[in-house]
Amino acid sequence: MQKAYRTVEVVAALIWQDDRFLICRRPPNKGNPLLWEFVGGKVEAEESKEAALIRECREELNIEIAVGDAYAEKTHTYPDATVHLTFFRARIVGGIPQMREHMGVCWITPAEIGQYDFCPADADILQKIRADYPSEKTI
Repeated sequence: MQKAYRTVEVVAALIWQDDRFLICRRPPNKGNPLLWEFVGGKVEAEESKEAALIRECREELNIEIAVGDAYAEKTHTYPDATVHLTFFRARIVGGIPQMREHMGVCWITPAEIGQYDFCPADADILQKIRADYPSEKTI
């Protein structure tokens, strides 16, 4: 019997630059070590999803973003937690991504997705990106 966990609200940014989108490599000392993911994180109490995403991008990459509409939502259960992810379209309005927390930062095309090992919760969003952007166009 699977243990029930409180669902954690998590936000992530789908940030495009020309025909590439931004991914980050998780540090070895956190869950899903060294896997690739989208920048983002947990929504704090009394914080909107958009405000959380702006804060997370500032904390993790030292960038300022403008948050667009929600691109996709997904609930995923890991062995130790359940997360409800909301992916937002976003664009950088200030700064250049810096590795403040991650082990790597990379811009990739949808065709390059298979070359990276992503967190399990991102599988559906990656499939959606491939379907929505087969010609590697930007949003």
